[in-house]
Amino acid sequence: MRGRWRIVEMEAWDADFIDLMGPAHIQFDDGGGNFAFGCITGEIDGSSDSDAISFTWGGNDEMDEAFGEGWAELQPDGSLVGEIIFHRGDESTFIARPWPTSSAAC
Repeated sequence: MRGRWRIVEMEAWDADFIDLMGPAHIQFDDGGGNFAFGCITGEIDGSSDSDAISFTWGGNDEMDEAFGEGWAELQPDGSLVGEIIFHRGDESTFIARPWPTSSAAC
């Protein structure tokens, strides 16, 4: 499940919002990762060697401190489904697709 994923849909927000500051994404690395959508960014704390992960996160929502939890699960079609939950606030499921990497040299 490691890698970068393009968030293509969120239950609570429309596509214009989720791509407001650039392409919405979520990334999982060894021991953590990050995400960004709308005016929200977060650093993920959690890792998994399986096709599913539960995590906590901390970051910013329009320059205000934000934190919460979430989960993600790899689907048989190669997509990722999950949920991002704000502590005492919003929550939204999401669908993400693998972010293609370019092998072209500059």
